[in-house]
Amino acid sequence: MLLEVRNLNAGYRSNNKIVKAVKNVSFNVEEDDFLGIAGESGCGKSTLLFSILKLLKKPGEIFGGEIIYKVENILKLDKEKLRKKRWVEFSLVTQSAMNALNPVYKIKDQIMDVIFEHSNYSKSEAIGMVEKVLHMVGIQQERMDSYPHQLSGGMKQRVAIAMALVFSPSLVIMDEPTTSLDVVVQRSIMDQIDEIRRKNKFSIIFVTHDISLLFELSKRIAIMYAGEIIEIGPTKDVYSHPLHPYTEGLINSFPRLTATSKEYRGIPGRIPDLSKEIEGCPFKERCTYRKDLCDKKPEFKEIIPGRWVACHFPR
Repeated sequence: MLLEVRNLNAGYRSNNKIVKAVKNVSFNVEEDDFLGIAGESGCGKSTLLFSILKLLKKPGEIFGGEIIYKVENILKLDKEKLRKKRWVEFSLVTQSAMNALNPVYKIKDQIMDVIFEHSNYSKSEAIGMVEKVLHMVGIQQERMDSYPHQLSGGMKQRVAIAMALVFSPSLVIMDEPTTSLDVVVQRSIMDQIDEIRRKNKFSIIFVTHDISLLFELSKRIAIMYAGEIIEIGPTKDVYSHPLHPYTEGLINSFPRLTATSKEYRGIPGRIPDLSKEIEGCPFKERCTYRKDLCDKKPEFKEIIPGRWVACHFPR
């Protein structure tokens, strides 16, 4: 097991309120895995990822749980031990990563800064590593001396991904890294990421609101709603036979190439207020299959080998 998240709780303190953005979340990531996490905006996806790497900033706070990376609990590591592991053993690519590049430094120098911060490599060795990782993400060697403003949005995002891969980490966490790019560039980058993962045998946790993207690339998929993971299973099984009504709604809300406009069905209502205690199933107010038993909290359990769901009446 590469990563195991156990009963993780995290959120934000504001105006004497606690917004519970992540509630009792548990899942695992195997070696050479590609886990996709999907859900509407505001469901807690980004809070979950930043909590996993212990990067959640105030007023964010981790309230409890365990995050076991290999054999160590990340939540119990001090800042220095965590600093040594970040980038080297696990890394992060954020949605705005391409805009975080320093405009007055060449991309070569920015990647080398990461290398020097976490290793004792010589300058010539570092340059070799930069050349290798940029080639890996499809950037030619002559672009090493470019400044960020000389690159397209897609190329800048590739540089950010290259930084995350420079030490060949075992786990790469990606928080909607292609959202701001057009669909053609997005697909090109995602195909390249998956090809690199297959060749180098590392694992990816990929978060997005675009569930259709995950259906094409991920091995397993987790569906998140109101701070909770409500379904998880092999991607092809979740796509062909979703167990939770919310998962079914997400799938039906995305257009298909062969579909007509009459076949689009959105999910009515909104995500509940996460600063208030939710009684029963968090999706009950929006669910077309609601019954009286839904006033009771459903257990997140395995009902088919490899298929977990939190629903009293799985589809």
